[in-house]
Amino acid sequence: MARPRGARRPGRRPSAALGQAPARQAARGGPAGSWQARRRAGRAWSLPVLIVFAVLGSGAALAGCGSPQPPVTPGVVRVVAGENFWGNIAAQIGGRHVRVTSIISSPNADPHLYEADVTNAIAVAEAGLVIENGAGYDAFLPQLLGATRHPGRIVVSAQQVLGAAGPDVNPHFWYDIPRVPQVAHAIEAALARLDPRDATAFAAGLAAFGRSLRPVEAVIAQIRRRYQRAPVAYTERVPGYLLAAAGLRVLTPPGFAAAIEDGIDPGPGDTAVMNGLITGHKVKVLLYNAQAVSPVTQHVRSLAGQAGIPVVAVTETMPPSYRSYQAWQLAQASALLHALGS
Repeated sequence: MARPRGARRPGRRPSAALGQAPARQAARGGPAGSWQARRRAGRAWSLPVLIVFAVLGSGAALAGCGSPQPPVTPGVVRVVAGENFWGNIAAQIGGRHVRVTSIISSPNADPHLYEADVTNAIAVAEAGLVIENGAGYDAFLPQLLGATRHPGRIVVSAQQVLGAAGPDVNPHFWYDIPRVPQVAHAIEAALARLDPRDATAFAAGLAAFGRSLRPVEAVIAQIRRRYQRAPVAYTERVPGYLLAAAGLRVLTPPGFAAAIEDGIDPGPGDTAVMNGLITGHKVKVLLYNAQAVSPVTQHVRSLAGQAGIPVVAVTETMPPSYRSYQAWQLAQASALLHALGS
């Protein structure tokens, strides 16, 4: 069940428990509490004192303090991923030689606002490999990494692997299907470095993962051949890389998508343009972030239903109903292909 964005906009921010997302500031036109705003403001995230003591108690080292290395199971690399899609890919590559913990896995959690808890802190402190998305999407991970020291720990950042830069880069890198294998290769290389004896198994896992992406790539190629530059709209940039790979043309006003990502209402001009795309039948499909909704996006979806424009739901985290990253992406790409042809 999606968590309504409108519910995260009270006028006064309540105290947040560990592991819960803080509420966003609310007033229309007021300051956004989003990850973009936090990065632009250079706001420092404070690490709860309880996490510090938990990390100390786990036997891991705080930055600047000496302590024994965390326990390691022979032949098994402990992996922590900021999100479950990267964790799922790591599990496929590593197989029985990895133990993967994914911090963000609930479809009701907002990665932009997630605050780490004690369990997360201990997992990161004891991990040999940490996989972060980057671009401010999982800002809690640099916080946890900075609070602990593990001399042998390797950090793989999808943003760094892909060379994604810029003040407003789209952080939804896992929708960039053609380049996800680059991140998978970086994960495989890190695992082989941490566990050289099982390097052959990791290489085989990477190869199998690459082959398993072919059906998704085939659907994307089919969309590109049949619907090149077809006009579409999205409520926010979650599927942006997928649409670019498929050769589709996004007509959503950038200001509208940015406002939705920021958790605030879009301006009247952007809203009018967005509504006009739907009521004027100027787009063939509306892609709707089903994981984060608001009255504004619900209204756009309602307009699409009234206008007979197909709606394709997309999500930010991998739903528990899917066993693999590629099965999830194949389902979404196939739904888009079907919608374009309806």
